[in-house]
Amino acid sequence: MAAQDITQRFIFDNADVRGELASLDSSYREILAKHAYPQPVQALLGEMLAAAVLLSTTIKFDGLLILQARSSGPVSTLMVECSSDQAVRGIARYADDLQGETLDELMPDGVLAITIDPTNGQRYQGIVSLEGGSLAAALDSYFANSEQLPTRFRLLADGRAARGFLLQALPAGRQPDAQEREETWQRLNILADTLSAEELISLDNQTLLHRLYHEEDVRLFDARPARFECSCSAERSGNALVSLGREDVLQLLQEQGGEITVDCQFCNSRYQYDEAAVHALFDAAAEHARSLH
Repeated sequence: MAAQDITQRFIFDNADVRGELASLDSSYREILAKHAYPQPVQALLGEMLAAAVLLSTTIKFDGLLILQARSSGPVSTLMVECSSDQAVRGIARYADDLQGETLDELMPDGVLAITIDPTNGQRYQGIVSLEGGSLAAALDSYFANSEQLPTRFRLLADGRAARGFLLQALPAGRQPDAQEREETWQRLNILADTLSAEELISLDNQTLLHRLYHEEDVRLFDARPARFECSCSAERSGNALVSLGREDVLQLLQEQGGEITVDCQFCNSRYQYDEAAVHALFDAAAEHARSLH
């Protein structure tokens, strides 16, 4: 299958169920290229990226969706951000002597926070334990326990490609009978269980859906692009310094030997400020404040 970075929605014309497929190839590899992650961490981070993209299509928002998993185990932190226009970035923190391969081994007693940070409006956060043996199982439990629509995840990443598959029950519409809706939901999930890891990672979306649901009336919509994009910038780094106050930054500048370095943990970009640059930052901030009055 040709490399692709997309999501595609699909619906069943005769059922109250929708789905989403996420494929991350070059964006996933670009994120991995920023850090020398061991293979188990690459896989977990890829699953998180695919999950974030799937969730961004499931939850209506304009802004940023953040997935952050923490544990006391060998992998202490996984963090992925996905914007409402499907720009993704991610990072992992792990022990130097990393041992283990499964989620239970790498992140025992882990907790996943799902945060929606809208451009306008109130920030929302939901939390779920990393139980069930996989990130997908934890997300299934989150939707089941939060009284949202029943939702099913399949996630897979191998260091080269990250894939996500989602099924979600919809409110009664095409099937007003509750028993019929439940039977359809179970049937579509049983068919999804027949999808092998190799098929999920290698088949194009059209072929994958035909493989699973060739006896169903399923409709695949146009693809939406996804991409790697880091939101760091010289302006943001400068604003962070300004927020500390001129006196404290000048003190820090002296302690750092005449140059302050701000590193982006996500993409490894580096922003450097000498004394002249620091004064220029604060002078520009003061001028901007005066212009507002």
